[in-house]
Amino acid sequence: PVDSGKSTLCRILVNYAVRMGFEPILVDLDIGQGNITCPGNIAACSIQGPVDVEEGYPLENPLVYYYGHLTPSMNPDHYKCIVKCMGEVLDKRAQKNPEESAAGMIINTMGWIDGLGYDILLDTIEKMRAGTVLVVGNEKLYSQLSSHYEDSSVEVVRLKQSGGVVSRPQELRQESRVQRVKEYFYGIRRELAPHSQTIPIADLKGRIYRVGGGPKAPTSALPIGATSIADPLRVMPVTPDNSMLHCLLAVSRAEKPEHLLSANIAGFIYVSDIDLSSQKLTYLAPCPGSLPGRLLLAGSFKCYFE
Repeated sequence: PVDSGKSTLCRILVNYAVRMGFEPILVDLDIGQGNITCPGNIAACSIQGPVDVEEGYPLENPLVYYYGHLTPSMNPDHYKCIVKCMGEVLDKRAQKNPEESAAGMIINTMGWIDGLGYDILLDTIEKMRAGTVLVVGNEKLYSQLSSHYEDSSVEVVRLKQSGGVVSRPQELRQESRVQRVKEYFYGIRRELAPHSQTIPIADLKGRIYRVGGGPKAPTSALPIGATSIADPLRVMPVTPDNSMLHCLLAVSRAEKPEHLLSANIAGFIYVSDIDLSSQKLTYLAPCPGSLPGRLLLAGSFKCYFE
């Protein structure tokens, strides 16, 4: 559940595993905060040493899939799709590396557990092939999962919630997201020097895409018996406009638009200014030079920090 201490528990479990000589894979599916990379993404990384309280998780070559929103409800099909891609890639890695397979994965899930959130949680457990599910504090969720997996090999364990856990106000969550993006570009101690670059908007023609066939029309707005034909996994090209200002764009490793859904990403750029009169776009990148990929993905997550 939200604000139950999930992230802290994952860090404790990771450190215990490392001290026992293992190198576990940490998987972060909490798109609202982002413990490994920027919010709006799911990520995984191999943990080879104790996690520092200040430095956080290592950011060298994490496996990252872009979602672009802060809640799975924006496009649950897209969220399920990238979780499936993540699970398949990690499964293949484990098959090739016996040591990694023995170390296992520690998965930090999202905190949404009601209605559609519960359905997504069940889908995540299946796609990530989880063998043990730890439920922190929530008796209802524990009962639901225990009943659901009563006749399966999945073990459901209930843990007491720590007395030091407190609910975070929305303002603190927003500040935390901004801080994560700042750390990506500037470093934890501002030891990094990102590069700002201005380019013609025409140079981005056919390079920026968004996942989803547009918002689905409400049932009440459709003819009787009709259903929405919006495709939640449709990849659509978009032209930069003012709505993209302050957005985080993902640099995909895909070489073709049809591969954008299944490809992981190489990094991010931040849209700091759009001048439609001069048809120029200014973005912030971690370093100067050309981007590591040609195709970009856009979402709804905005961050104001400059």
